[in-house]
Amino acid sequence: MGVFADFLALAVGALLPVVNPVGSSLVFLGMVGSAPPRVFKMLARKIALTTALFLLVMDLGGAAVLKLFGISLPVVQLAGGLVLAAMGWELLNRQEAPGEQDQAGPPADLTELQGKIFYPFTFPVTAGPGVLVVTLTLSAHASKGTLLTMALAHLGVLAGVALMCVGVFVFYAYAPVITARVSAATAHGILRVIAFILLCIGVQIAWNGLNGLAQSAGLVPR
Repeated sequence: MGVFADFLALAVGALLPVVNPVGSSLVFLGMVGSAPPRVFKMLARKIALTTALFLLVMDLGGAAVLKLFGISLPVVQLAGGLVLAAMGWELLNRQEAPGEQDQAGPPADLTELQGKIFYPFTFPVTAGPGVLVVTLTLSAHASKGTLLTMALAHLGVLAGVALMCVGVFVFYAYAPVITARVSAATAHGILRVIAFILLCIGVQIAWNGLNGLAQSAGLVPR
């Protein structure tokens, strides 16, 4: 179960900054506008489920996509790790808390809102390009070792995705209440800590990919 716990922690640590339920809920609130609490809860439930299914397909189908395009796992680890590190660096140096300028807009039609469940509420507001890079990198990172090890690793990643989607549901469903109580300074401080963790995770994954490429080139012993 050590592999499961390791990948669960890795998935949560890598996905939390890019999913960013707090910041995304501010964007979501601005797009929904003045709607009853039941509408927020209904939309949040559907968005969380859609996001979970979307990332599930990306995780389980990631290896097939890499094989289709002839991309090796170390290359994905190196490229994905560098992207994660760049995201962490950008977030670490961001001067303004995400969503700080977003305000709740006018109320929208319920039918119109339901038609936006996947686009743009799920993609790109909740699971944007950064989330896809993270998920694909985690999938490549988990697709190594024995069959049991890979199964436990992917289960850990999927458990991390499930936790993120629970967070998405909570923050989206109660966006009007939560955003009224969380100050911009507090959200900015939390983001800085998470951004540093993301930077470290990105460097570690990139290092693993670089080491894998060096081994395949015979530069270092396996």
